[in-house]
Amino acid sequence: MKLLSKVLAVMALTISSISVIADDWLRSIPEFELTDHLGKTHTLDDYTKYDYAVFYVQGVGCPIARIALPNYREVRDEYTDSNIAFTMFNSNIQDNLPRIAREAEEFGIDFPIMKDEEQELAKALGVERTAEVFVVEPRSREVLYRGPINDQLGYETQRNVANKHYLKDALDTIIAGGQVDMDDVPESKGCLVAIF
Repeated sequence: MKLLSKVLAVMALTISSISVIADDWLRSIPEFELTDHLGKTHTLDDYTKYDYAVFYVQGVGCPIARIALPNYREVRDEYTDSNIAFTMFNSNIQDNLPRIAREAEEFGIDFPIMKDEEQELAKALGVERTAEVFVVEPRSREVLYRGPINDQLGYETQRNVANKHYLKDALDTIIAGGQVDMDDVPESKGCLVAIF
């Protein structure tokens, strides 16, 4: 009987640990005040006029982040009639605003790219890689989705056309009042963001 009690206790701890990990995957976004590559200051309050805000993790020189840009632009353009903001932030220690501005000019990035100088956003959201996106409800600060834009890019692989459109599907689900099943979403592929 004691053995059965111990086994049940271990199972309960394991299940609760898994649930904590799952809950930890979607965190809330903190208040922030960050400057973008054009010199404009952004705060979370600036986004409360939108129903949702999408944040893309950018990194200077990251090939996956660069290649994913047209996909991100395509999603933004598809949702122009929705009250959704699309933006970027960069948490790489080695990237500064002048480098980010050069990257934006060279690659025609027409999104604001905020510099997360102290890595406050990255730490709070649990950022690990570039090219990951976060869908946020700005008033509640709740993260409703995190993951890749689609399945077109991988490590050493690239499809001509995406088969799965994770961000679009998530936005459609969220706009319809549903909840995204994060078990169906793979981790993002991108360059590692070193968090200090």
